[in-house]
Amino acid sequence: MAAATEFLMVWRQRLNLGVPPRRAFWRNWRKKQELEAKEPAVPVEKQPVLVCPPRPSRKYLPPKDLQSRLEAHVRDIFGSSISKEWQRVSLGESKLKYCLLAQLAKDLGHAVPNSRLHQMKSASDVLAFYSIPVKDVSKFDELSTIELPPNLKIRWQY
Repeated sequence: MAAATEFLMVWRQRLNLGVPPRRAFWRNWRKKQELEAKEPAVPVEKQPVLVCPPRPSRKYLPPKDLQSRLEAHVRDIFGSSISKEWQRVSLGESKLKYCLLAQLAKDLGHAVPNSRLHQMKSASDVLAFYSIPVKDVSKFDELSTIELPPNLKIRWQY
């Protein structure tokens, strides 16, 4: 009987090709788990609470000296040899158009959106864009602040 069990053990080792039997694998795994459990836990610092950042304000009021600022930027980029008709300067060259709009966005804090870039063909178009004030309130906020006629009621909550 002892020879038969010895034969089975040798046969299993040859079949496994040096791979330890399942018992040995799980025994090592359990030892590793016990060692990890015995190690002192490192105090975990509190993770910062992920909060959605506030929406950037799009509010824009054109400055009173907008025309002089724009003229100074146009003369700086396109050269001082521009005639008095600086508003007719063509923005056909992409590099100069980019430089002008980037400087204005930095100076005024209001950039031209991508959807409007193709409309900027001359300095007068840029002046017209930067002359329009932008409100940062929704239509619902506007409705809630205006005084409505007595026969009109808005129910804000159902």
